[in-house]
Amino acid sequence: MADHVDRILEQWSTEKPELDVSPMAVIGRLSRTALAVDSRLAATFARYGLDASAFDVLATLLRSGSPYRIAPAALARDAMISTSAVAQRLNKLQTRGLVSREANPHDGRGTLVALTDAGKQLINAALAPHVETERAITAILSSEEQAILVGLLQRLGAAATGD
Repeated sequence: MADHVDRILEQWSTEKPELDVSPMAVIGRLSRTALAVDSRLAATFARYGLDASAFDVLATLLRSGSPYRIAPAALARDAMISTSAVAQRLNKLQTRGLVSREANPHDGRGTLVALTDAGKQLINAALAPHVETERAITAILSSEEQAILVGLLQRLGAAATGD
């Protein structure tokens, strides 16, 4: 079953036959798959007035456990976003009443980000449908295939980041 990436590889084979472009088969499909997955997830998030970054921040706060508050630097690390993006996202979520900022009792100069009741209700409503969307996407793979893919993606991720 030929796909868009196969056509790209054929074109390179014709234009640059001396160049081994086989890594493009993996990276191209990985990139295209990531875009398709992001699109499916975005449709689910949109039903709740969220985007991926807002969902990620709210989910990170929820999974941190009661009292659902953490320092912005920990939020950036745990939500897999840059520290420079945190403030902007938090401003938007705070404006919507989904998070609040409060003084950090352990650091007089620092703040904590807290999940509000409205934020908790929203993330609880969106979480199960999000997981169902992920399940629908991954259902084509057996449990064993999913485990293999997870391991392979961990290895690729480590290679890409130099870990």
